[in-house]
Amino acid sequence: MSNYVKQKMVSWLKIAAVCSRSPVIQHYFQESSSIMGSSFSRSYSPNSCGNRGVAESGGTGTISRMDSTTHYVESVVCNENDLKDNEMKVFEVGESGRVLLIKQKGEFSAVGTKCTHYGAPLVSGALGDGRVRCPWHGACFNIKTGDIEDFPGFDSLPCYQVTVGEKGEVKVRAKVSDLKSNKRIKDIGVAAPVCDGAVVVIVGGGPSGATCAETLRSEGYQGRITIVSKEPYLPYDRTKVSKIGAASNIETLQARSQEYYQNANIEILRNTEATKVEPDERLVHLNDGTKIRYSALYLATGSAPRKPDIPGIDLKNVFTVRDYEDNTNILNTLGDNKDKNVVVLGLSFIGLETASSCNEKAKSMTVVGKDFAPLGQIFGREIGQSLGKLFEDKGVKFEFDTTITKCNGENGMIKSVELANGTTLPADVLILGVGTTFYTNFLRDSGIEITPTGSVNVNDRLETNIKNIYAGGDIANAPVFAKNNTQMSIGHIGLSQYHGRVAALNILKKETKLKTVPYFWTTVFGKSIRYAGCGKSNSTLVDGDVDGLKFVIFFFDESDKVIAVASCMRDPIVSQFAELLYQGKSLYKKDLKADDLYAWTKNIN
Repeated sequence: MSNYVKQKMVSWLKIAAVCSRSPVIQHYFQESSSIMGSSFSRSYSPNSCGNRGVAESGGTGTISRMDSTTHYVESVVCNENDLKDNEMKVFEVGESGRVLLIKQKGEFSAVGTKCTHYGAPLVSGALGDGRVRCPWHGACFNIKTGDIEDFPGFDSLPCYQVTVGEKGEVKVRAKVSDLKSNKRIKDIGVAAPVCDGAVVVIVGGGPSGATCAETLRSEGYQGRITIVSKEPYLPYDRTKVSKIGAASNIETLQARSQEYYQNANIEILRNTEATKVEPDERLVHLNDGTKIRYSALYLATGSAPRKPDIPGIDLKNVFTVRDYEDNTNILNTLGDNKDKNVVVLGLSFIGLETASSCNEKAKSMTVVGKDFAPLGQIFGREIGQSLGKLFEDKGVKFEFDTTITKCNGENGMIKSVELANGTTLPADVLILGVGTTFYTNFLRDSGIEITPTGSVNVNDRLETNIKNIYAGGDIANAPVFAKNNTQMSIGHIGLSQYHGRVAALNILKKETKLKTVPYFWTTVFGKSIRYAGCGKSNSTLVDGDVDGLKFVIFFFDESDKVIAVASCMRDPIVSQFAELLYQGKSLYKKDLKADDLYAWTKNIN
């Protein structure tokens, strides 16, 4: 049977299966698509019967082929002995591009070379059991399929066919377009009318809601999907919002196009808010007076930036930092003249990232906060002071151990701020980075269990106390695997996307428990700090040059167990520790031997 005929048959079966629900047809489609996929992985063991001889014996050249659908290239890239077990290397596939070749448990896999989030080289990442973790931000990809399994990011890796010949030559077959793009959007199937009345309503148009919708479709859900989004935009990359100037074009930030959502049969109601949930009737009320009936509901409404209750806080040119509009409003207010005195309230991630990105656009920059140093409560005094020096070398001033008590204005515009320590600072712009509150007030009368802080209690499958209602992202008070499944609310894009994926799998009854390993990062003045783990530490161990901001910090609890690791310019240590935690392993101070502090990294796969 020709490839063309096979593809036509698969397409017909795929459409027919939508409404027929025929187990026979669906089974045939699953079997056929696994064989005929245009970008796939087959990892062959050299010792497996029937696999030898697939690569041409003694061949070392590159073969390019044009078939009926696309352009492929084949090349012998190395010998099977060129990689040790649990090793990965980058190889050229002829002159068409490069692949990441991985050898694990005696088998070879080949995937794209760069993380699909921001392009980090995966060869420098952490190789775990069956997956590779990005060294920069912790995204994880399955080495057999290339599928993204932990986040941030939306796209998967292209995956290539690998064969091993009689003489041990390893050949890779790849689609040329995949080699060039280095990313793959997971197949969403054929958009079709809803046949059984199933409807998943997702309240929240952020990364968590978008990931949930995509996962539902790529995992075979054929019912209706509706996303209720407060913002006027399609889901976009929120990590750029606190980098003033980096989000000047919403089109470049949006994760997917309108065409993608149309083809995926995903409905997005923009500029729309949920006002009430009626679990007994399975209804979501919207602010335009309409109601949507659901069979499953995913709540991912996120959080709102907090505004402290101080006089003058409602003056013009006082900004919070949460969405695209905030970013563009700050940028437009600063302008190009560098004539604005800027004050930032908050010494944590949002405040510092905003101050770093605004500094060159401002006449003066002062950061105010109750902490004793930038990020001092997280990283400690020594690291905090080094970060402070980095900022001060760029002209940024600090007011520590204090806060703003009053905003003064003229003609409705802010002009200065008064501090608790008696200082008055000129302020043409005030940017607030002092925490958030949860968007959950509309759930108060729903019967859904809400904590005193406003977060939503969920189990290890993200289901609330009411069946078929799930919650994730910032608002979820969810078990954290890395902290003995203690329930916590953690606001971070990578975790929110992971929640979206896990919620979708459980909505589909593909029982999936959370294995949360918190992973954070921040970039200020070109220096990136990464952090994995969680918990309050009793002591730390610092390795490296703190003053030069090239270090690793180990955080210990009272039993000398390592509960978190942070680093600057020492990749991929944090990703290796995150993978260790994901596998349920523990690290103690006694394991950090003086002669080989990082011996533990050899035991993560």
